[in-house]
Amino acid sequence: MLMPILIAAAVIGVISVIIGIILGVLAEKFRVETDPREAEVRDCLAGSNCGGCGFAGCDAYAHAVVFDNADPTLCPSSNKHQIGEILGIHLEDGVRKFAVVKCSGDCSNTKENYFYGDERDCRIAYLAPGHGAKKCVYGCCGLGTCASVCPYDAIKIINGLAHIDRKKCMACGRCVSVCPNRLIEIIPETAPYVVGCSSKSKGRDVKAACSVGCIGCGMCQRVCESGAITVENNLAKIDCTKCTGCGKCAEKCPCKIIRPNAS
Repeated sequence: MLMPILIAAAVIGVISVIIGIILGVLAEKFRVETDPREAEVRDCLAGSNCGGCGFAGCDAYAHAVVFDNADPTLCPSSNKHQIGEILGIHLEDGVRKFAVVKCSGDCSNTKENYFYGDERDCRIAYLAPGHGAKKCVYGCCGLGTCASVCPYDAIKIINGLAHIDRKKCMACGRCVSVCPNRLIEIIPETAPYVVGCSSKSKGRDVKAACSVGCIGCGMCQRVCESGAITVENNLAKIDCTKCTGCGKCAEKCPCKIIRPNAS
């Protein structure tokens, strides 16, 4: 009776040893390379997995920085100086960026074509006649799709218009990608002035839809001494790399749609 038990135990022991050897060989063959710097870089990121860097999340980006030579400055909310120290290179923190909504047409100064009471999603409303209920087809739908995707709770809808809290905004770009009218833009903190409108309609049509829209008069372009402002498709545009912040454009704008970036 004892012999069969010993034989069974021996067989099990031999099989266990063989399986252990096989697992050891496989573990070595398929071993995933690790580097303590990956976890250190990961700790320097915001941890929101916003995707603003172009990678699936913070873990994927940290791995790509360490092992695939990905650009270590892609995360707008990271501690770049500390990442540079981890990688043994010099990185400047750079100029902070945040998102701005290039529209000023809230419910008090823009007109509506009809009442829109369907799905509260700007992308769906954009498919409705006139790109939503507001008369300006270029303006903010005000339904909050941008706010719903913001991982930092930096966007609020106030009186039918998206407003961005710059202290919370990390320039991840999620709001930019979901806005159907492409009203949200990431700009550097150093940009002196912004145009709070995106309408490409002619002046008369702008005023028929919104009392604070850009009419494309060109006054800002004429008074700009640095050549930073151009009027294209009836809309003023500012090249922040040329703007000196003199403020003449904002002073002369009859619609007061050019405003300081700090406001």
